[in-house]
Amino acid sequence: MTLTSVSFSDDQADAYDAIAAMLRGAGIDLVDGMVLPAPEGKNQIRAIMGKAGSGKTLLLAELYKALEATGIEVVSGDYESRRRKEKRTLAILAPTNKAASVLRMRGVPATTIHRILYTPVYDPEYERIAEWLMGNDERPELEELSDEALERAKASYELHKSVPAALAAAGLRGSDFITGWKRREDPLDIGFIDEASMLDDRQFDDLRDIFPNLVLFGDPAQLAPVNQSGTMVFDKLADVQKTELKRIHRQDADNPILDLAHALADPQLSFEDFERMVEDTARKDDRVVWGQRVEVDLMARSPVLVWRNATRIRLINAFRSVYGAPETELLEGEPLICDGIELPLKHRKKRLDLEARGLIKGAQVVYLGPGRKPGFSRLHVMGAEDPQVSAASIVKIEKPDEEEPFIPYAARMGATFLHGAAVTIHKAQGSQWEEVQVFAPDLYAAARMGRAEAGQPLWKRLAYVAITRASGRLYWVVRNRLSRPSQGLSVDDLRGAPAAALTLEQETDLI
Repeated sequence: MTLTSVSFSDDQADAYDAIAAMLRGAGIDLVDGMVLPAPEGKNQIRAIMGKAGSGKTLLLAELYKALEATGIEVVSGDYESRRRKEKRTLAILAPTNKAASVLRMRGVPATTIHRILYTPVYDPEYERIAEWLMGNDERPELEELSDEALERAKASYELHKSVPAALAAAGLRGSDFITGWKRREDPLDIGFIDEASMLDDRQFDDLRDIFPNLVLFGDPAQLAPVNQSGTMVFDKLADVQKTELKRIHRQDADNPILDLAHALADPQLSFEDFERMVEDTARKDDRVVWGQRVEVDLMARSPVLVWRNATRIRLINAFRSVYGAPETELLEGEPLICDGIELPLKHRKKRLDLEARGLIKGAQVVYLGPGRKPGFSRLHVMGAEDPQVSAASIVKIEKPDEEEPFIPYAARMGATFLHGAAVTIHKAQGSQWEEVQVFAPDLYAAARMGRAEAGQPLWKRLAYVAITRASGRLYWVVRNRLSRPSQGLSVDDLRGAPAAALTLEQETDLI
């Protein structure tokens, strides 16, 4: 077995060695730290699969540390040196901002797939600073920045390894140093993809075009991407390309949330039996709550997870009602979900700018108030490295039994949003919250319908995904009732976010 700084289980050791062997074939030896030029015309794909608690994230983190120790350059998507042509590279990616932020909290420099597909174009003056920060050039002398500002940039870069964060620490805004975005033209080298069960065929093809060495980390027990007919990218791989982690590790063995998730694998388990199991667990452990109502205080930061769209709409309108939100405007602190970008083709550059800053479909956002221009919103993008943005916004709030959504706040074009107080379990994949509420009557409805996906009852897949979104406490809500809020909505916890504010008003002014 290849030696690492942690003690692996047998299945983790096998998976580590399988990836190490793959990398040796690509000219990278993790044992002696030898790195050779990339071989021509050799493409390799491997998948590490396992359920929640099986150690996929730990394995990914240890592989990252071993590769970093060889001197390989980690590509973050925020800046790429032009001087790296002969250097081997690694990019660690996730489908969503929230999934990438989970990895970053564990010390792994992850970014979104979108940030690798599109690369920033830097102003030449500030590119000199970036090259200096990365150790590729001498310290620049710029009239616009003092020595003190450059020192702040250097200290920030040494801490975060982020060029935009470093330049922001020097007092610059994104629009000062990033002039645009372009589709990636040159391939990279090694790609680690977390939450790979969320990938659709198009994303998978894009990644294969970019990375000759691709490692997928994912959970085959989750829900398949929408419009994939119940299949995942793992199904495209041969058995020899896949390694499965089956052991649940000691640090997770006493976790009642994971115990419930793994109990769903029992083919004899009925929905009624499972609910009794949840209720029994709630009596013994306060990390599982048998909820008689939806707790509205939690909905502003972690949405209620539902199956049916009609349930989602009812809960959203109930949330707005108990907070006294008027139809004509949003309250500060209301949660939103990005539903895409509505821009004509001639505004492609503005679309790339918005998406690159985190406003991709499915991104979770908190409304901070109106922007300086009509139709603009100030937003906090949950999980983004630079979360504070201001963008032209179209907010749609769906109403029960009405085909057309109500639009309380809208620009003529820009980023579109749905309300985020409740979301479907499908849309919640890749995210994790400290506390999660699961609306059990929806899962009971799925169980009554008898639907299946990939040979397993749909309600079990839904329950598994919903339960494993909770990292600290799971609320299993069994009644269609909503509590009253203990206080008004607030954004105080977001205003102190350490990331730099990147205003998009200049870039996205479409009026």
